[in-house]
Amino acid sequence: MAVAVIVLALLLDGATSAMATKPTAASPAAPAVVTVGTIAHGPPIPAGFVGLSLEYRTLLSYAGTDPNAINPVFVRLLQNLTPDQAPEMRIGGDSTDWTWWPVAKMRRPRGITYDVTPGWLAVARALAQETRLRYIMGINLEADNRVVEAAEARALLSGIGQRHIAALELGNEPELYSIRGYYNTPRGVPMAGRPPSYDFQTFTDEFSSFRRAIGGFPLAGPSSGSYSWLQHLPQFLAAEPSLGVVTVHSYWLNKCLNSPSLLGYPTVPNLLNPRPPSRLTAALAQYASLSHADHVPIRIDEMNSVTCGGRTGVSDVFASALWALNALFEAMADGIDGVNIHTFPGTANQLFGFSRVKGEWIGTVRPEYYGLLMFSQAAPPGSKLLRVAQENTEQTRVWATVAKNGSTRLVLINDSLTRASSVLVHTPTPSEPAELERLLAPSAYATSAITIDGQSFGAQTTTGSLAGPTTTVTLTPSAAPAAVATYAITLPAASAAILTISPQPRTPAQRRSG
Repeated sequence: MAVAVIVLALLLDGATSAMATKPTAASPAAPAVVTVGTIAHGPPIPAGFVGLSLEYRTLLSYAGTDPNAINPVFVRLLQNLTPDQAPEMRIGGDSTDWTWWPVAKMRRPRGITYDVTPGWLAVARALAQETRLRYIMGINLEADNRVVEAAEARALLSGIGQRHIAALELGNEPELYSIRGYYNTPRGVPMAGRPPSYDFQTFTDEFSSFRRAIGGFPLAGPSSGSYSWLQHLPQFLAAEPSLGVVTVHSYWLNKCLNSPSLLGYPTVPNLLNPRPPSRLTAALAQYASLSHADHVPIRIDEMNSVTCGGRTGVSDVFASALWALNALFEAMADGIDGVNIHTFPGTANQLFGFSRVKGEWIGTVRPEYYGLLMFSQAAPPGSKLLRVAQENTEQTRVWATVAKNGSTRLVLINDSLTRASSVLVHTPTPSEPAELERLLAPSAYATSAITIDGQSFGAQTTTGSLAGPTTTVTLTPSAAPAAVATYAITLPAASAAILTISPQPRTPAQRRSG
């Protein structure tokens, strides 16, 4: 969770936030013009693109402790993001290096605070069986003990089942091992997990040693959020030809910054600012290209809005839903093969929380989850991005996809805190009705009354399903030149919408002609 403390401090020099933190009334912006093309680009989005990242302790908080009665609300919320797909979940974060499988006759090493137990493994296995889930499982590297690493790997593979584990991920953000405290001496002096000389090459050597010890099971790495470390990704790929998946971490804003003038400082305007706040964020497409050149998939297996658990008033408000919707599209456009959103109970970054009253599970769903849900609707597996021409869209972000069945979906995100936006959408399709669904809240700072297509999870949910009547609007295109349909859409300030244009059924004559 304390990811990329170093990386996100590497901000673009002189970048400042130009927006006030409180919205004020303003008149609508001039109309934007969006023309959706017919040319798809990039690879199709894979199944399981949207996943979760959990700490080891979090699994039981969310799924429960009884493998025979997994929390059904959590299961439904997980499946909502990957309908008719096998979800992807990463278990790790800081707790990767604080966790071990107790080794007989060995005292718990310094720095380790959590034990994986047979009960924990049973819950992880039951959740995977119920949802077809595939895990990326973190293995403790910072303890610097090959016996601990091997014992944990064997326990996870046998206790959960190899078919439920996509890869083992060795360590978590090893770039921090030499600069942060891992344990305290008897006198209370914090000691780092590695010496100051620890570098990417040393990590790679340890990774290779683990690969040889574990055999041919797929591994994930380097589990880093450091721009300086990830510059060595080509060397890492060369040293690990059988790597299962490249894993990197990315947070948009940095909770550790203390100057509000910096672009990466946690505020709502900075969260909605389209300019990348760190060199790492801007380099994701490069990392994807390097990975794919070696035929290795790449996941951002730990991502969220703000580092270190998030910032109250930023990570837990409606703006985070708009950020998440756009961030997933950015990752898709960069060629990333999947994203795991990190969620931890009791933090501003959490997606949901659970309690149990008289044996019934009750969930509370945070705003950010709504953005993930809209993305899953807008980019079903197999869909590709469409090229879009834009005019006067400074405050509106635009994405378009084409699904395997030919349906076109246009996503519009109004980032302005104060101004509505009017958009004219041109599509090179026959003039046919389209359906418009909206993602709305009272303001970017709202923590409740959030709806997607008029539906909501409410203050609490016992089902994990959206409730209430839908508010889908059917839009009829206005008169336009031949072979072009034009739709007029107004977006309230700080809102988003999906315009879905489904292909008309072809006549027998059209089918015969292909």
